[in-house]
Amino acid sequence: MESCGGQRDPDFRAFGSWGSTGFLKRDQHLSLIFSLKRLMLGMWYRRLPRLFVVPHRPTGSTSPRVPWLPRDRAVPAATTCWHHTAPESLKCAWQLHGDHLELRYANTLMRFDFVWLRDHCRSASCYNTKTNQRSLDTASVDLGIKPKAVRVDETTLFLTWPDGHVTRYGLEWLVKNSYEGQKQQVMHPRILWNAEIYRQAQVPSVDCQSFLETDEGLKEFLQNFLLYGIAFVENVTPTKEDTEILAERISLIRETIYGRMWYFTSDFSRGDTAYTKLALDRHTDTTYFQEPCGIQVFHCLKHEGTGGRTLLVDGFYAAEQVLRQAPDQFELLSKVPLKHEYVENVGDCHNHMIGVGPVLNVYPWNNELYLIRYNNYDRAVINTVPYDVVHRWYAAHRTLTAELRRPENELWVKLKPGKALFIDNWRVLHGREAFTGYRQLCGCYLTRDDVLNTARLLGLQA
Repeated sequence: MESCGGQRDPDFRAFGSWGSTGFLKRDQHLSLIFSLKRLMLGMWYRRLPRLFVVPHRPTGSTSPRVPWLPRDRAVPAATTCWHHTAPESLKCAWQLHGDHLELRYANTLMRFDFVWLRDHCRSASCYNTKTNQRSLDTASVDLGIKPKAVRVDETTLFLTWPDGHVTRYGLEWLVKNSYEGQKQQVMHPRILWNAEIYRQAQVPSVDCQSFLETDEGLKEFLQNFLLYGIAFVENVTPTKEDTEILAERISLIRETIYGRMWYFTSDFSRGDTAYTKLALDRHTDTTYFQEPCGIQVFHCLKHEGTGGRTLLVDGFYAAEQVLRQAPDQFELLSKVPLKHEYVENVGDCHNHMIGVGPVLNVYPWNNELYLIRYNNYDRAVINTVPYDVVHRWYAAHRTLTAELRRPENELWVKLKPGKALFIDNWRVLHGREAFTGYRQLCGCYLTRDDVLNTARLLGLQA
């Protein structure tokens, strides 16, 4: 950035004088500034009337340079001076531009649009603290609005608007809620794992009674689930009714075309490979929903036979390997939209579901992965991208598939009566080995929002 004298000031330090030897030492700064102060004082008062005539300038324009302003000041339409909370403090510095405020605090350089600063005002007339909802009509804010005065102390930014309204922001709040601050934050802390990492972590199962009757047991379960994408509850009575009680402890049950709670056997009662004894490759469920189901619950009620182990793979761990080895392919998998489709005409069940989205879904501001949509069974015809992208997509898909199929990434578990498994369907892929005999599972889908809500109410980051 530029300092008031027009020289480079990359560290935004007060009283910086840039030359061939870099910044002056602090005592030299103070000596210099105090000797110049008397000279500048006369210049300041002579220029004061002219300085505070604010000309009309289009948004985004560059205004003439002005000298240092006092701490509590009216400001022209734009200035490129860096201002500080106090001459003796370098903790915070700010600078006005034609359409935004630039603020440096806590080692973060932030830029705030003036409309944003007016829109997010937390004063009593603009924000209802009882309901935590905005009262201000955003559409009433002038899109060309600029603050009439700006002041910053050690903890707070004060903005006075043309109508006299005063907005106050805590500096810590601004760091937390700025775009630049959010880019440095992780929305959902996770531990990525392969089979060995998970086994070494020795993640404990939670006892059913503790899960149902204590906040401590529930919190331990949810912490495991949020970090690893899977969690187990032991000593559950092996019935559909008790599994339903278990599920409702953390969320509303999401009713789908498969019903509310379902029994799962190999009778091919539904038009899905899952209702057979065949092996199932790793996949996520309901990719053909516009919003895939967030959490899946499995509870094996009975198995009289062999095989049937459950396969679990951390899709985010595999995606992280792709990001490291082939970032261009990761980006392609996060940009190309695909259709997934479920067509069913079996008995009284007639459904045609279509969901659209990329294989990898990331938050655009910090590139954090939040959803993997991977199901080769249900992927529809690829007709959403031109031919010259298709082959590159197949190559990227092959790279991801290779990671998902690495034996070291496969966690195999044997589900038994009394042990319920919760899976983050937005993260962890599941599959199954072929089996013999009679095998019955029950389960359901849970609404992701309600699971995360329960976690937040217990003080967890979710």
